[in-house]
Amino acid sequence: MIYYKTAEEIELIRESSLLVSKTLAFIAANLKVGIAANRIDIEAETFIRDNGGVPAFKGYRGFPATLCMSFNDAVVHGIPSDKEFLETDIISVDCGVVLNGFYGDSAYTFAFNNTSEEVHNLLRITRSSLNIGIEEAVVGNRIGDISFAIQNYCERKHGYGVVRELVGHGVGRSLHEEPEVPNFGQKGRGPLLKEGLVIAIEPMINLGSRNVKQMDDGWTILTRDGKPSAHYEHTIAVRKNGPDILSDHSIIDIEVKNNPEIMDLSINC
Repeated sequence: MIYYKTAEEIELIRESSLLVSKTLAFIAANLKVGIAANRIDIEAETFIRDNGGVPAFKGYRGFPATLCMSFNDAVVHGIPSDKEFLETDIISVDCGVVLNGFYGDSAYTFAFNNTSEEVHNLLRITRSSLNIGIEEAVVGNRIGDISFAIQNYCERKHGYGVVRELVGHGVGRSLHEEPEVPNFGQKGRGPLLKEGLVIAIEPMINLGSRNVKQMDDGWTILTRDGKPSAHYEHTIAVRKNGPDILSDHSIIDIEVKNNPEIMDLSINC
């Protein structure tokens, strides 16, 4: 069952999504080499609760943390630990909150200063693919149009691996609703996009092959070839006048620019 949202419900989801974005901006301002991931996770939980929200991931199907923090060859669902950030790391941070009964969900991948240009390109292309997918989220299109646009740009044009096992999803009163939003597919296939559909679009793109494996922790997904992976996500609403992006990466970009230890990769994305 696909649940279409009213204009009022979309505004409530926007509030939740903006709190996620503010949390990711708070994280961007505080990322430093030598700080442990679980310290950032604790601070993020405090930030969310201080702003009236509840962490959406903590306790979800037993997940033990507020954030998914995935280093380097970890695609998604990394559990924050006492591992400290290195100047050669990239780190994808996925965050969700519940506010006023509705969920928000967004992700952003950060790169520390001593990462390679090859990795920077992966992050730029992955973020650009998110924007390209969002452009297809218009009334009258189908989910497959979003999926094809992302796959065509990342896989066919740039030779990256598009993860198949993990997909985007509907968002609303539940964190994961119908429909699924794959990052691969065919034009004109899948559910019809109608006014009021709210979905999370989230390309998960590998520098090498698309193949992944799961760690023994039951959560963390790794690239099978050990090469880096990037992940960006927006929650968006399908509206009559085009896609309405409910989360906001621009406020994260500002904090990245102001943090001398993080690479600003937002240009040309």
